[in-house]
Amino acid sequence: MLNRKRFFMVAAAALFIAGTATALVIATSDDTDAPIAGDALARASTAALQYTGGGTVTGSEVGDEEGYYEVEVTLKDGTQVDVHLDENFKVIGTNSDQDETEDTRN
Repeated sequence: MLNRKRFFMVAAAALFIAGTATALVIATSDDTDAPIAGDALARASTAALQYTGGGTVTGSEVGDEEGYYEVEVTLKDGTQVDVHLDENFKVIGTNSDQDETEDTRN
């Protein structure tokens, strides 16, 4: 009986420790998107605007999951394009809000 009680106490303590560790990992995860700053912002913006043929830079991010930099460009028609750049400011890909919506007109 004493061994069973001790087992449940150890199991409860282990679950508490695991839960606390999980909570700490979630609370301290770097979930914030750091904007590009300084000269890097100017270079990334120039590269993105050249690629899109114009528009307005409306956001930026360093350490994007799809590239080293991400520059959000809003085109004159309102379309938003995310331009993904490598660490040398070369375009490596894009996606737009038009990519995410399906045209249902016939």
